[in-house]
Amino acid sequence: MNVKNIKEREEIHKAIWSIADDLRGSVDGWDFKQYILGIMFYRYISENITNYINDDERKAGDTTFDYANISDYDAESVREDLVKVKGFFILPSELFCNLCKRAKNDDNLNETLERIFNNIENSAKGAESEGNFSGLFDDIDVNNNKLGATVAKRNEKIIKILDGISNINLGNYQDNSIDAFGDAYEFLMSMYASNAGKSGGEFYTPQEVSELLTKIAILGKKSVNKVYDPACGSGSLLLKSAKILGKDNVRNGFFGQEINLTTYNLCRINMFLHDIGYDKFDIACEDTLVSPQHWDNEPFEVIVSNPPYSIKWAGDDNATLINDPRYSPAGVLAPKSKADFAFIMHSLAWLAENGTASIVCFPGILYRGGAEQKIRKYLIDNNFVDCLIQLPDNLFFGTSIATCIMVLKKSKKDNSTLFIDATNECIKVTNNNKLTEKNIENIVNIFKSREDKKYVSKIVSNLEIAENDYNLSVSTYVEKEDTREKIDISKLNNEIAEIVARENVLRSEIDKIIAEIEV
Repeated sequence: MNVKNIKEREEIHKAIWSIADDLRGSVDGWDFKQYILGIMFYRYISENITNYINDDERKAGDTTFDYANISDYDAESVREDLVKVKGFFILPSELFCNLCKRAKNDDNLNETLERIFNNIENSAKGAESEGNFSGLFDDIDVNNNKLGATVAKRNEKIIKILDGISNINLGNYQDNSIDAFGDAYEFLMSMYASNAGKSGGEFYTPQEVSELLTKIAILGKKSVNKVYDPACGSGSLLLKSAKILGKDNVRNGFFGQEINLTTYNLCRINMFLHDIGYDKFDIACEDTLVSPQHWDNEPFEVIVSNPPYSIKWAGDDNATLINDPRYSPAGVLAPKSKADFAFIMHSLAWLAENGTASIVCFPGILYRGGAEQKIRKYLIDNNFVDCLIQLPDNLFFGTSIATCIMVLKKSKKDNSTLFIDATNECIKVTNNNKLTEKNIENIVNIFKSREDKKYVSKIVSNLEIAENDYNLSVSTYVEKEDTREKIDISKLNNEIAEIVARENVLRSEIDKIIAEIEV
């Protein structure tokens, strides 16, 4: 990253931190990020639509045209065309910049903001983009008592957020040398996740882990049909694919499913903030395991996911699931108390023949018995497991677990599985470990080379894995280097003998001295 990029990024982070610091204590940080992100999104789409209209008018010859300065009446003439192109419409009077100008003199600011949000969502009704805008602002409750006990106090907080976000120097987002809005989003998410422990971290995959998962899944590909995450959270894994491949090289877009409504809304906002058009993403809000929403799509070439670890699910309480084509091939369902393999089987079913799925896993699923062992048997006997990577501990916010990555493929060239011990590929940062760019590069190169390397990687035949009761723990196959000091027992014994001999001589001398004193 060059000096200009670093400076731009630092300025954005400093400004965001200032907003959060100013509001500290009034609302829990993890709740409050929804207001900051929501209003940042409101600024983004306001500037996005303004820039689009202004560019068109200025190219047509009106060099002084500014959409923010025309009347709402005149703007209505372009509503229909804008909804087709952008997926939404905002009246000039309701643009972020114009609201900010009036905010301090608006005693009903909370109601004004609520009306604007409703108008933006309603502008997409009946259009192709309706699903991507419906309920998008639901979590930004401007009448919530958490903002203040009275309307005046709530408006005071809203003005602080509006002022703070309007003062962030984002410039023209298309001219920025960094993804300014997207970077601001990621900084906010990581900031709140690191301070919120489990409640925050469960929605956030650190960027470097996202990068490793993505680079493994897209290795050898210059373009793919689609990218999918069955537990997409706020969408960081989907967007990492856009960043690494280039969003235009993901031909049919980005797909995800998320059960949590708040996180689902954050994911859709994140897509827009990263300039992913409404027609290039499809995020659904349902339980992936029992109500998959993309079953009628063509299979996905890239699947990246960090599903929740060992959560409860319907399992065999739902009699229909054993006949679900996603789970039935294994002949058994994942345990009701541990849904990990349900996510894995779902991903496998959605994977294209030429695709790759990289999934973060809880380590227990690699060696536990019962139904999980039977599912491992199915995966190994059918040669679907390409690689297991043991990651360092303390990589994720809110948990110290040393997780693993399971890589799935349907068209492997050999009947073996690669095991990689990457526990040493990290640096210590405060209480957490972190993957550096060099660590990521090392792991990807080991994955790519697919060969034995002492203490690091080993290719194991699926027959040998079967003989080991389908145990997939990396430590079963990759020997740990013994870093303890090696001791030469013979040399040690000689040294002890010499010490004893010297001790005997010393005792004899002492006895002589004592005898002389007594005489």
